[in-house]
Amino acid sequence: MREIVFDTETTGLSPLAGDRVVEIGCVELINHVPTGRSFHAYINPERSMPEEAFRIHGLSEAFLADKPVFAEIAPQFRAFVDQAADGSDDPARLVAHNGTFDMAFLNAEFARQKMQRLGDDRLVDTLILARTKFPGAPASLDALCRRFGVDTAARVKHGALLDSELLAEVYLYLIGGRQPDLALGVAAGSARTDVPAGDPQAPARPVRPARPHAPSARELAAWQAFVGTLSQPLWLDEAADGPAS
Repeated sequence: MREIVFDTETTGLSPLAGDRVVEIGCVELINHVPTGRSFHAYINPERSMPEEAFRIHGLSEAFLADKPVFAEIAPQFRAFVDQAADGSDDPARLVAHNGTFDMAFLNAEFARQKMQRLGDDRLVDTLILARTKFPGAPASLDALCRRFGVDTAARVKHGALLDSELLAEVYLYLIGGRQPDLALGVAAGSARTDVPAGDPQAPARPVRPARPHAPSARELAAWQAFVGTLSQPLWLDEAADGPAS
């Protein structure tokens, strides 16, 4: 199973109001294990940067002026997120915190390029997972990092790639642990780890032959020799007396 944990930074809160994506960061998981593959891009939004947004992510108009526009990075980005896992025809699942926000911005950018939108059915929203698992508790990325002991020392400002890396750690805790399937590798063709216990579609596991429990002749002889050293074994007395009435 291939998953892409991703985050975006933007010029504001509404793509319908003309706000644009200025940074995308993604990290790849295979069977819930980080592979080390990532995608990262700064993007020229072709518009001004509001002060409120700059205070959050620190990406200025001057810094972004020589960066590629979205149309230039879109094909490479789609190739990364749409790739299926080996042996699968389904594109990777997309994991994001408050993911409807990020998906709305990305799909607005794709609409400008007349490219296919990202399907909402691919989204795993960790904000929803956190609120379901810890109802009433703070569910921001910072709060979840504190809950799970994820180190945020490098997070001075929001950054799409760093936030994706932090979210990947948080996500693994939310779904049951750092390495819930105890997978030690990500080789193609390995058994599925996304099937719940008891699922009739779960892969058949190899049956280990029963170990022999009868003593060998050598072990039996050693036991009899040991018993001969005992003055009065209790079980032999009980056998001689017969069952208690």
